[in-house]
Amino acid sequence: MLWVGWFGFNAGSELAADGTAGLAFLTTNTATAAAVLGWVAIEWIHRGNPTVLGGATGAVAGLVAITPACAFVSPGGALAIGFGAAVICYAAVTLLKPAMGYDDSLDVFGVHGVGGSWGAIATGLFIADFAAADGVSRGEQVMKQLTSVGFTAVFACVGTIVILVVLKMVFGNLRVEDEDEFTGLDQSEHSESAYT
Repeated sequence: MLWVGWFGFNAGSELAADGTAGLAFLTTNTATAAAVLGWVAIEWIHRGNPTVLGGATGAVAGLVAITPACAFVSPGGALAIGFGAAVICYAAVTLLKPAMGYDDSLDVFGVHGVGGSWGAIATGLFIADFAAADGVSRGEQVMKQLTSVGFTAVFACVGTIVILVVLKMVFGNLRVEDEDEFTGLDQSEHSESAYT
């Protein structure tokens, strides 16, 4: 459902049924398929067998990565972006997260943060000739994309810190007790379980 819905997001953003929307549709599907195939192949090589969860995670990584580039790259560029998303996001989820020990049970940073950053930078790397601004070289476009990724990372970190400070002032502790986490937040915070 997410994959199909993403067509409305990427192609539908054109607000017209034209060639740009068609290109966005095609590149969205191409990159996502490449990311799924790439992820399960890497997982097969790395862990000995591919998984459905891995395929679904690869699809999300591909969707996230192609979004900034969907109307600006060729299908070949979309293949590179999708496969690149599989490689980079898989490494972030399976190598970076354990090495750094951060808490990300849904792999949001590894898939959305890393995949989105890759997609933004890859827009400059794989931008098609028809989409490039007059007089702007590929290198200049990559630098613009890197600048935007850097600004977004700083803005997101500062904004998150501000929000967390305000929440801590209002609510106190930002984490639940270990016992409540083990019990499950549905039960400990909302008094709900699968049996009530």
